[in-house]
Amino acid sequence: MQTSFIGDVVLTTPLIARLAQDGEVDVVTTPPGATLLASHPAVSRLLVYDKRNADSGIAGFLRLARHARGSRRAFLCQGSTRSGALAFAAGCKERVGFTTSDGRWTYTDRVEYRDDWHHARRLLSLGDLKLAATSDDTAAIRPRLYPTDDDTRAVDELLAARNRPMIALAPGSAWQTKQWPSYGELAALLADRYDIAIVGGAGDLAAAGEIKLRVDRERIVDATGKLSLLGSAELIRRSLVLVTNDSSPQHLASAMGTPTVTIFGPTVPEFGFGPLAPGSRTVGNTSLACRPCDRHGPRVCPLGHWRCMNEITPDEVAGVVQSVISEETVR
Repeated sequence: MQTSFIGDVVLTTPLIARLAQDGEVDVVTTPPGATLLASHPAVSRLLVYDKRNADSGIAGFLRLARHARGSRRAFLCQGSTRSGALAFAAGCKERVGFTTSDGRWTYTDRVEYRDDWHHARRLLSLGDLKLAATSDDTAAIRPRLYPTDDDTRAVDELLAARNRPMIALAPGSAWQTKQWPSYGELAALLADRYDIAIVGGAGDLAAAGEIKLRVDRERIVDATGKLSLLGSAELIRRSLVLVTNDSSPQHLASAMGTPTVTIFGPTVPEFGFGPLAPGSRTVGNTSLACRPCDRHGPRVCPLGHWRCMNEITPDEVAGVVQSVISEETVR
C-alpha cells in the first residue's frame, strides 16, 4: 500500500520488484501513482484508491477493502492508521510496516525506520531487511519506471527536428519554500550550448513562463502539462542532466538513470530523499544553522529570509551542471 506522494510511489518500486520474485504483487495506490505503475512488469494488479474524491468516506474504504481481499501479506509503505485499517479490513493476516508509523498498532510485524538510510532502502527493508541492510550498491535500491510506446511517441513529437543536447529543468514543487527562484537565470546561462526542456504539470505553468521569458523560444521545449508522468520520465531520460528541487522529478530521474542536480533549501539529502542516478549531485546552503527547518518544506520561511534558497546563485548551479556533464562525458 503506497498512497503517498508521487516520489514515494517511485521509491517503492525496488520493494515491488523484490516482492515480485516471490509471487504476485497487488499495489494499492492513488490515481497518479497508478499512472506511474500501470506498465511496471512487477505489478500484477493495481487497486486505485482515490481517497480524496471518488473513494472518500467509509463507502470507498469498504469498497476497496473488498477488492483487495485475497492477499495474505500487506506492506504498509504509507503508514497512516487508515492504510493499516484497510489492510486489516481486506483480511491480510500479515501486516508489515515501520515502527514509527501512525498505524503501527494495526501491524503484525514492525520494521525499524532507519533515519540514516535512503527512503528507497527503508521501503525495501519492509520486504527484505537482509537485502536492504547488506547491499552497499545504490543500484540495488534504484527505482525503475517503464514508459509506454505512447509515452515515447509523445516525446518524439515534442522533440521533432531538434538535434542539440538537452538539459531538463523542473522548477515546481508541492511545497512553496522548496522552489528555487532562479531557474530563469539558470536557463539563460545554459541556453547558449543546450536546449532547455521544462518538466512539470499544469500547476507549473507560471514557473515555466518565467523561464521562457529569459530564453529564446527556439531553445525551449516546454513540456509542462503536455506529458503524462511516464512521458515526463521519458523526456528526462533523453536529457543530459536534470536540475530540480527536492521534488518528484528528481525521483523520476533516478528511475530513468539521468544524472541530477538537486537544489535543497529547507530540507536536506540526509532525510533520505536524495537522487540515486549515477553522477548526481546536490546543492544547498550549508552555512545556515536554521537548516533543515522542516521534513517536507514549510509554506513560508519560519524566519522570513528564505536564505536557504535565495543565496544559491545561478552561476553556482550552472557550474555544478557543467561539472556533471563533463564527468558523464568522461564516464
